Amino acid sequence: MSGIADVASRAGVSKATASRALTGHGYVAPETRERVQQAARDLGYVASSSAASLVTGRTHTIALVVPRVGRWYFGEIIEGIERSLMRLGYDLTLYVAEPDSRDRDRLYRHFLARKRFDGVIAVALEPDDSDLESLVGFAKPTVCIGNTLAGIVTLGIDNVAIGRMITQHLLALGHTRVAFIGATPEGDPPARDVDDRQEGYVQAMREAGLPVTVHPSALTITAGYSAATSALADADARPTAIVGACDEVAIGAIIAAQRLGIAVPSQLSAIGVDGHDYAEMFALTTVEQDPCRQGEDAVAMLMSMMDGTQPPERTTAPARMVMRASTTAPSST
Repeated sequence: MSGIADVASRAGVSKATASRALTGHGYVAPETRERVQQAARDLGYVASSSAASLVTGRTHTIALVVPRVGRWYFGEIIEGIERSLMRLGYDLTLYVAEPDSRDRDRLYRHFLARKRFDGVIAVALEPDDSDLESLVGFAKPTVCIGNTLAGIVTLGIDNVAIGRMITQHLLALGHTRVAFIGATPEGDPPARDVDDRQEGYVQAMREAGLPVTVHPSALTITAGYSAATSALADADARPTAIVGACDEVAIGAIIAAQRLGIAVPSQLSAIGVDGHDYAEMFALTTVEQDPCRQGEDAVAMLMSMMDGTQPPERTTAPARMVMRASTTAPSST
């Protein structure tokens, strides 16, 4: 395999000049740069990332920390980040560590502490998470996707406002028995995004003078199905509309209603948040965010920080209501 010395010899320049021509760091006459680059192409030379890092001080590696990969939301974010970094010539090191787990503690104390990366993107950190102190201590450019975090550049949607909006949509249709499904189960790690959506629901219901009904559930279709089955079991007291903490929960509720012989939307309306790939299949009305784009935007923000430009501490990602057939006015019967 050809090395930098071979490229320099073929181009008739010193190794230092060849290195500057290939890395872009330091002045090289345009005709010399082209000659060196052509020599590298002719020899099939591929620059060593470790050697380049000695010149530039960068590893061209970004660390990505996510709590899990099995959910659609996190998979979409990872795809957007990976796609953007590949275009920019950066490597991605993915760390998966659930909150309050031993793996998460080892991640921050050992792996990330090595600092073999140029920047960090973290997803779904909690505002009171002790990991934040570690991230700040690494003194590397850092962008978080999700909750607002003091002192950290963050990108995410306004979950309180969205919780209010989707609840008010159901109230405007005439529903008075509206339940929230997807509250964080007791004993589970905190989830501020879910708590904020629940808070928006509670605000809207209390402003309307209506009772608040909240059912805990993990954020999966199967858990949403189970919680909704219980919530819909009593025909006399069951809600006429459900606010799902996310689309998976709302889809689980639709399946539960169908199994119980409850027609959607004439007997039960359901609404969610996210814009899941399955939302169209289930005709789910939802507030659609774009986690893949959020991943791409987070990379752009991180790159600007690495180049010395500081973005705003908080950027609100776009979200839009998508109306489908899962919501309508309550039946008069």
